[in-house]
Amino acid sequence: MTTVPESADVVIVGGGVMGTSIAFHLAEAGVEDVVLLERDQLGSGSTCKAAGGVRANFSDAVNIALGARSLEAFARFAERPGQEIDLHRVGYLFLLETDEQLEQFRESTGLQNTLGQPTRMISVDEAVALAPIVAPDGLVGACFSPTGGHCTPESVVLGYATAARRLGATLVTGCEVVGVDAVGNHLTAVRTNRGTVRTSTVICAAGAWSESLAASVGVELPVTPLRRQIVVTEAIPDLPAGLPMTIDFGTTFYLHREGPGLLVGMSDPDEQPGFHLNRTDTWIPRLTDIMARRAPSLLDVGLTGGWAGLYEITPDHNALIGEADDVSRFLYATGFSGHGFLQGPAVGEVIRDLYLGREPFVDISPLSARRFAYSATRAERNVV
Repeated sequence: MTTVPESADVVIVGGGVMGTSIAFHLAEAGVEDVVLLERDQLGSGSTCKAAGGVRANFSDAVNIALGARSLEAFARFAERPGQEIDLHRVGYLFLLETDEQLEQFRESTGLQNTLGQPTRMISVDEAVALAPIVAPDGLVGACFSPTGGHCTPESVVLGYATAARRLGATLVTGCEVVGVDAVGNHLTAVRTNRGTVRTSTVICAAGAWSESLAASVGVELPVTPLRRQIVVTEAIPDLPAGLPMTIDFGTTFYLHREGPGLLVGMSDPDEQPGFHLNRTDTWIPRLTDIMARRAPSLLDVGLTGGWAGLYEITPDHNALIGEADDVSRFLYATGFSGHGFLQGPAVGEVIRDLYLGREPFVDISPLSARRFAYSATRAERNVV
């Protein structure tokens, strides 16, 4: 396709898990003329740079609900929308080093239990039994969520995109949005490098690139891009098949199986905000220092590759989901601060229902961008 459609009922900007999930759920609900615009290839932004973890282990009730709903969808993904995603439900293991962390996770575990999640606090010995690669020194306990795990982000995007197209949605890649037009507070068109699409509804699912898109129509979405990096190790003999997604909470060092080796990552406190997508080695000394303490056997393992991607950070590390107050039919799902991939299925449902004027399965009004205007931040503590 060399041009975009002349008109659409809905234009979705962004072709990652969020955009493709929204396109699928809208098309499945019978919405005609759904158009998704992606400036590069589907999933090429943050989604396919993600670690692929899926969980409902959060401290906030809305995030727990979104995570749990998405876990259900991931478990049925081969049937709906119809794609194998290499889902490994090996659990999520948080390693805890202080009494403060222990109390924090006891609180969030209690909340998760009241909401039907089987998360439990476990001893250090139990944690090491689940993840023998972990050194127990300095740990005071752990938290384990048996329903979590990891899957392949590219396959999730492919599944949603294929099904959305089959249901009549139009997905256009290599198509950069250069502006959104409005008359008064009513949207009229989306302009791209491949032509203009007339529409009265725009859904912003542009991840780290959302702030400028929203600003073009006077909507404030406080999203800041921040680079995160991942490496993959060589094959490691005798890795347990059921090794959980394991996170050293205090340092954010995490790992999970990736084929015969491990996928390993962590945050870098020295990283500066910006659209930095190149790989660097500046964070490796900090990574190896933490490995030496938490998983020393990894120091003898070589690396086969890695990549850099962008987190889309909001001031309170919670998503922005909702519809603009002052611009008619500008909806948004962005700012997920590292847990967007795992919430993609549920958020697709939510945006579908907001568009159709239906009540979503969970009240997402606390995640509206308007909360920052009233200092109503909604802190999520179980972030990596």
